[in-house]
Amino acid sequence: MARPGSVNLKNVFFESGGSSAAGSIYRMSSIKKTRTPSVHGGAGGSGTRISFGSNYSNTLGSNLLRSTSINELLLTSNEKTTMQNLNDRLAAYLEKVHSLETSNSVLEKQIREWYEKSSPIVKQDYNAFFKVIEDLQDKLRIEIDYFAIMTCYTFFLKINRYETELSLRLNVENDITGLQGLIDELTLVRTDLEHQIESLKEELAYLKKQHEEETARLRGQLSGNVSVEVDAAPGIDLAQVMENMRQQYEILAEKNRQEAKDRFDKLIEQLNVEVTTTTHQLETHRSEITDRRNTLQSLEIELQSQLSWKTERENAVAEIEAHYRNILTQIQMAIGNIEAQLMQLRSDMEQQSIEYSILLDIKVKLEVEIATYRRLLEGESWR
Repeated sequence: MARPGSVNLKNVFFESGGSSAAGSIYRMSSIKKTRTPSVHGGAGGSGTRISFGSNYSNTLGSNLLRSTSINELLLTSNEKTTMQNLNDRLAAYLEKVHSLETSNSVLEKQIREWYEKSSPIVKQDYNAFFKVIEDLQDKLRIEIDYFAIMTCYTFFLKINRYETELSLRLNVENDITGLQGLIDELTLVRTDLEHQIESLKEELAYLKKQHEEETARLRGQLSGNVSVEVDAAPGIDLAQVMENMRQQYEILAEKNRQEAKDRFDKLIEQLNVEVTTTTHQLETHRSEITDRRNTLQSLEIELQSQLSWKTERENAVAEIEAHYRNILTQIQMAIGNIEAQLMQLRSDMEQQSIEYSILLDIKVKLEVEIATYRRLLEGESWR
């Protein structure tokens, strides 16, 4: 119990504690700002106190040094009102500290639950995406390699076939050229033989004409009136002789004509056989050349179709790669966004932790001040 006329030290405790709490709250709210001095006090100007946020560690010593002046200032008529005001302020501050501790614990619990629930799922999903992308890339790579190998193999087969067909075509063309030369030679031989036949016919006609003239001349001589008496051997029958000569000439001419005709017929027959054979071979080679040309055209068309198919496949592969590249970019962007969110969350947690540490430090200092004032009050009571 305080003696009458003495100073109420309980007012000093609550006023000092209230002002310290107010100064501590002000220092907490000005962490991110420049630290400026603040003036706090009770109602009616009693219990006025100036606190500096940067010199908070020296608050206890300064309060002890100024305890005498505070006791002198508190001798007013409104001590009960001041005490009630300071009590309310201290209670509000302690309630705020308690609510901040509760909010901090709830926030830590939510963050911990979010890490436990979200992180493994996101990581597992990303691994699944990467695995799918790698599998697709491997399949695309295998398909592209297989397609390239098959295309090259088919192309080389067609090139070999084309070279073989081209060689056959050149051989056939060379054979046709040789046969055309042979036909020209046979044509020249045939023309020469025809000329020989014509000359033989002319010679035969000339011999016939000469024979007829000689026969007519001899007949004219025999039919004349010439009478020659010769004392010699028995006369020769000139008519018989001429007849024999005529028969011999006719036999010889017929023989020559028949031989010439036989030679001509035989030569013509040989030429006809050769011409027929050559014509047949020529037709065969022409048919082969036509077939080869058709085959070559079909091969060229097929080659163009294969090249166009290859181009389409390459374009399709490029489109697939671009599509999955876009998907990979989107996944990487999603990962970046989640990482940014995680960094922001860590930053918020660190900020909350700093604020919590500051509040906890303020609470400890307030408890120290309260304990100190309690000891002072107990000492004054004993006096």
